[in-house]
Amino acid sequence: MRDFVGLGDCDKATRDAMLNFSFYLTAGDMNEAFKSIRLIKSGIECALSKFADDTKLCGSVDTLEGRNEPGLAGVCVLSFQEDAERLYKNCKRYDLLNKFFQASNQWQKAIETAEAHDRVHLRTTYYSYAKYLEAIGEQSLALTHYEKSDTHRFEIPRMLSEDLQALESYVNKMKDKNLWKWWAQYLESQSEMESALKYYALAQDYFSLVRVHCFQGNIQKAAEIANETGNWAASYHLARQYESQDEIKQAVHFYTRAQAFNNAIRLCKEHNLDDQLMNLALLSSPEDMIEAACYYEEKGEQMDRAVMLYHKAGHFSKALELAFGTQQFGALQLIAEDLDEKSDPAVLARCSDFFIEHAQYEKAMELLLTAKKYHEALQLCLKQNLTITEEMAEKMTVSKDSKDLSEESRRELLEQIANCCMRQGNYHLATKKYTQAGNKLKAMRALLKSGDTEKIVFFAGVSRQREIYVMAANYLQSLDWRKDPEIMKNIISFYTKGRALDLLAGFYDACAQVEIDEYQNYEKAQGALTEAYKCLSKAKTRSPLEQESKLAHLQSKLTLIKRFIHARRVYCEDSKEAVRQCELLLAEQDYDTIIRHGDILGFLVEHYAQVEEFHMAYQYLVEMQKRIPVTNLSYYVTQQTLEAIHRGTGIPVSQTLLPQPVLHSSMENKEMEEEVADEVEEP
Repeated sequence: MRDFVGLGDCDKATRDAMLNFSFYLTAGDMNEAFKSIRLIKSGIECALSKFADDTKLCGSVDTLEGRNEPGLAGVCVLSFQEDAERLYKNCKRYDLLNKFFQASNQWQKAIETAEAHDRVHLRTTYYSYAKYLEAIGEQSLALTHYEKSDTHRFEIPRMLSEDLQALESYVNKMKDKNLWKWWAQYLESQSEMESALKYYALAQDYFSLVRVHCFQGNIQKAAEIANETGNWAASYHLARQYESQDEIKQAVHFYTRAQAFNNAIRLCKEHNLDDQLMNLALLSSPEDMIEAACYYEEKGEQMDRAVMLYHKAGHFSKALELAFGTQQFGALQLIAEDLDEKSDPAVLARCSDFFIEHAQYEKAMELLLTAKKYHEALQLCLKQNLTITEEMAEKMTVSKDSKDLSEESRRELLEQIANCCMRQGNYHLATKKYTQAGNKLKAMRALLKSGDTEKIVFFAGVSRQREIYVMAANYLQSLDWRKDPEIMKNIISFYTKGRALDLLAGFYDACAQVEIDEYQNYEKAQGALTEAYKCLSKAKTRSPLEQESKLAHLQSKLTLIKRFIHARRVYCEDSKEAVRQCELLLAEQDYDTIIRHGDILGFLVEHYAQVEEFHMAYQYLVEMQKRIPVTNLSYYVTQQTLEAIHRGTGIPVSQTLLPQPVLHSSMENKEMEEEVADEVEEP
């Protein structure tokens, strides 16, 4: 075992003695343990060293120190002080090591140990050393160590109590306020008042200064000290002195400086100092305020002060009752400003009725909201046409986990708030309340009225409802989507997500028309119409016949566009075929539903001018004028071509067919057409 390592070479008696020593030590029987190791000489140090990390050994050695047995202690402690010191250090019991050094009068080592390892007992060690030094007559060193132990304020006056001169010198030397105060108290007890006043002043003990001056009858000096320092205890003592001398105003003054407002209020009430009473009550506790208010109420005068004091004390019901009874409307407004949700609902209702009667609707609205009477507040808004601000709307909004209203009532209230906001034109707030009520369709309608495109797109994206997607897309179509590709992208996306393929087909049809009307880009128009045909063929409409009719119409448009695109493409290779196709298109009845007159006629005019058949070109110009009477021909035919036709036909430029900005009557147009026809027929 660990406790017997190293005893293998010992004799049997030593081993038995160590075994008994270990047993009795563990059992706590120190007497038997001492008996067991009396006979051990060679093995004791080895055995003790094995206990070095056992905290029980430190306690055992400590016990051995305390026993006064010369033989055994000499063996275990006195003869082995170095071993005991080493053992305490090994088990890191510096507190016991400190005690060991103190018990063996090794004070320097005890102090060093406390400073380095046992600082929790450092002041105790200084104190014990000071007591030891005092006992052996070393007062100078004892003084120093009493100061280090921070017990000098009591111990040094006790130690020097027989040498008053030395004690006074020490007090003056230390310049410690506590020592000055103690010395002043001692001098006062010896009736040395002037000296006591001097040391009280040094200690800044203003209460004692005032007390001594009052004792000496120098109350004026005491008043100066109390006023200059503002010391509460000094002021209170002085106030008591003035009260005993019936100087009430001075007593009230110093009670006030001492923060003893209840005493000051008592004196004011007893001596009818009503003006001072009001000021003091406002500075005092709520209890004192109520007491002062009762005083004013009982007197029946200055009821406004009673109302104010009840109000300041938090006694709202009493303040309101008194204010209503005495018709103090200004006070009522002040009281109403401090009412909150914790106030009595009956009080809130009474105040709101009062403000409604006096046409102060906004204030009444606030009180109704505070009292959580949301429906009444909303009705007041509608009746008096009050604008609902966002703050008011939030106050009327009941949280989902609230127990004041059921979920159905909560949603109904939110919709009523939103309806009111809609009437007032506050569409964003209405949208918010409709959303909180869970009615996203109404929220979207409100947002559409606001015209906030960015928020409309965002709301549609987060709502993820088919109807809302369609509503957003319909709104976006009302904007200038032709110039903003992002809007066009959102329209297509929303119609697709909303599964409104018939509406998407209509949008693609509109895109095709824009490409033709604004850019003469029939290729892109063909692509848009193709997409429109695909969408419409996939759409699920209520009327299959109507769907078939629309599909046929789209197919007809596609066929006509394809023919015109083909004619323009083959022109370079076979101009005659291209011209023939265009002339055939002109013969079609409904070609103008998708292809503009000017594009086909302009194509033919350009062709005949290029091959120098100017009379034919001129005839198509006339045809263009018939079908497009107010259109600028240069949009379809270049200025160079027009000039070439004029030169080729011999028609003066003054008789140009370019339309004038002023519209002519039907008779004027007919005469102009006949004149042009005659000119064309001339050789």
